Amino acid sequence: MEEAFRNPGVDWAALAPELILLGASAVVLIGALFVPRRWRRGFSALLSALALVGAIVAAAIVYGLDDEGRAIMADSIRRDRLAEIGQILVAGAGLLAVGVSYWERRAPGAVEESENERAGDYYALLLAAVAGMAFFVAANNLMTLFLGLEWFSIALYILTAIGVERLASLEAGLKYLIVGSFGSAILLFGSALVYGATGALEFGEIARNAGDADSLFYVAGLAMILVGLAFKVSAAPFHMWTPDVYQGAPTPVTAFMSAATKVAALILTLRVLVTAFPDVSDLWTIALAVIAAISLAWGNLAALVQTDVKRMLAYSSVSHAGFLLMPIAAGNERGGYALLYYLIAYAAMSVGSFAIVAARERELARPVTVSNLANFFWERPFLGAAMTVFMFGFIGLPPAGLFIGKFYAFTAAYERGWTWLVIVGVVATVVSIYYYLGVVMAMWMRAPEPRVVPAGGSPPRDAALSATVVAALVVTVGSFVAADPLIDAMRDAVQFLDFPY
Repeated sequence: MEEAFRNPGVDWAALAPELILLGASAVVLIGALFVPRRWRRGFSALLSALALVGAIVAAAIVYGLDDEGRAIMADSIRRDRLAEIGQILVAGAGLLAVGVSYWERRAPGAVEESENERAGDYYALLLAAVAGMAFFVAANNLMTLFLGLEWFSIALYILTAIGVERLASLEAGLKYLIVGSFGSAILLFGSALVYGATGALEFGEIARNAGDADSLFYVAGLAMILVGLAFKVSAAPFHMWTPDVYQGAPTPVTAFMSAATKVAALILTLRVLVTAFPDVSDLWTIALAVIAAISLAWGNLAALVQTDVKRMLAYSSVSHAGFLLMPIAAGNERGGYALLYYLIAYAAMSVGSFAIVAARERELARPVTVSNLANFFWERPFLGAAMTVFMFGFIGLPPAGLFIGKFYAFTAAYERGWTWLVIVGVVATVVSIYYYLGVVMAMWMRAPEPRVVPAGGSPPRDAALSATVVAALVVTVGSFVAADPLIDAMRDAVQFLDFPY
């Protein structure tokens, strides 16, 4: 007797953010072929912004509906508050990136025609990357994990190299492709080992079958999955691509990657480790604690000697990967909601700081260094003040929400019994004061360098970029002012996870 084939039901609400973003990506890509050249940039940016707002609204609605998460679509993805928080954050980072991107290459002397030709491609890829990340954070088995990873990674490889007239952009894209593919291959091989050991792909089923698994294959697979995810998080010693890619990529792309990639990779890391590997939590918590300590040391020491601001922020990103891994390594509920709260403030400050770097690049028509930030506050008071807030925020000082985020991250590690990791984090914070305050002192106290103004005068002031910086400031300070309701929301998002400690 033949059994009828049953298709898995489709939960359209759970897929709404991805469908909105993919649909808009297709419309932007095709519509750019028919819209007059001079309107392509505006058409693509406006439609992208509307789609990203729609994705945020859809994810927020589903967040309000889901008190308890559940696996859907043959257990391939999860519809729960953790996934919705991740989707809101990555879509928010994409929305801010649209604001940073709009006036890119409109500095005097820029070739605008070629940029308008590629506007549709750029915004379509940006939407596709956000859609991939939205799918990735909801992954509930090893197959959807890898598909989501490759989905957004391929879009980011192309975005990094989209400035084809710049050798640095092409070089960054090639480096990102090679190293990123290597990291993806390691993760895929690790997933294959875990599947071979447990006979399962779904995270919960992996945990249930772990008792009968071949311990060598199982642990080796876990180690390789951790390495693959560490590549995406930019955690040392798997960060080798980060400084060159951040420096060479177009600055709006760097702004987006610095925030959204970390959000997606860290939320997925939390989900997969807690759900699929609880029985070996003593191994992965120690491994992550060691990686966090290495990232804190390596990122801060390397940032001390950087003069290029984008490269300095890249090493700062490596350092913050250590702070962000700390609450995951703690393996407790406080670490879960500390991670999510930390990501809110960090993502906003990261996009905001790179937006200001983009504004300075357009004024100078050359890379931004600490030296040519001299007198920036007195030339552009609003942007200089905003950059000051972001630099103090990265240190972990109020009024930025990262002050509370670091406190909760340290508390989670302390509750786990890892006072040594808290000490490493405090020392790393003290070291970071030197290079963050170096940027602030240059903007406020250093005499400006003589410079040649590009032909045609200074570029026009960018309203979209300024609005992006305002939004980043609102989130940065708002996460500090409204800390209690945000922490309650983050706690609700992780309550369904069964933390090992």
